[in-house]
Amino acid sequence: MHSVSERFDFTGDELAPAYRAAVDAIEAGDLVVLPTDTVYGIAADAFKADAVQRLLDAKGRGRDMPPPVLISVVESLDALATDIPDAGRKLCEAFWPGPLTVICHAQGSLMWDLGDTQGTVALRVPDHENTRELLSRTGPLAVSSANLSGQPAALDVYDAEAQLLDTVAVYLDGGITTAGEPSTIVDLTGEVPHVVRLGALSLQRLQEVVPETTTDLTSPPDETAEVKPADEPTADDGPDGEPTADAKPSNVSPVDGGPPEEAAEPKPADEPAAEPEPTESQPSASHQQEAGDKAGEQDVVRDKAADVRPAD
Repeated sequence: MHSVSERFDFTGDELAPAYRAAVDAIEAGDLVVLPTDTVYGIAADAFKADAVQRLLDAKGRGRDMPPPVLISVVESLDALATDIPDAGRKLCEAFWPGPLTVICHAQGSLMWDLGDTQGTVALRVPDHENTRELLSRTGPLAVSSANLSGQPAALDVYDAEAQLLDTVAVYLDGGITTAGEPSTIVDLTGEVPHVVRLGALSLQRLQEVVPETTTDLTSPPDETAEVKPADEPTADDGPDGEPTADAKPSNVSPVDGGPPEEAAEPKPADEPAAEPEPTESQPSASHQQEAGDKAGEQDVVRDKAADVRPAD
């Protein structure tokens, strides 16, 4: 494992050193902090159980709050999830890349261990070009918001570094994130899409695409304003960010996602004013929180879904 953390500029055109260092760290089972369109996320190879556990330990979270998984393209959805309803697919096609985390039934053939997911997985395609490029090189990443559990999600790399210290091998500095709000988490494991955490996407916007979308949550007075999830105060889920629990708990860690936490987690639950622990803490039975959203990968058919690893 790594001995000293490194920080790389993740902006501009000279990104080769950053990509190389991040890919090497992920392949070695180490952790990487990266920017998303919501909050900063802490990432690990979704198919390396020890790496995912290292992510949970770094945040101070238990297996009951599994992190969401970030992918680079919507086409990877079917490689990682199954029984996706047409209504849920419409939401993904409309809002990906973007601050939408969906909880789906996980493909049973995948050899990964994200925590107590109860057979579900929370997925998101972040609206951050450089991070999507990194995902295309590493494959799916378990990502929760880059912060200690219960603390505000990091909106810049220095805040993430101050909280996570040397538990992370590589820090990618993409500047200050502009959203700062976790992804909205929608459970697609039932008959109709069901919102378990309101974040950067309002219920109104979701219903413009899929009118039958439901929620038990209280919508904001002004539907044009987004509600900040109430799980990890200003953090987790994600990248973005991560739910889990009884009947589709909201333990997803944001990162939204984050991974957005990734900022706060919807029901018990890494996407915060950033993602709740959905982590963009993971929805559905075991994934409804995180995100960290303003953010799992081991024995699987290691083609890592549709995320092809381009040559560096």
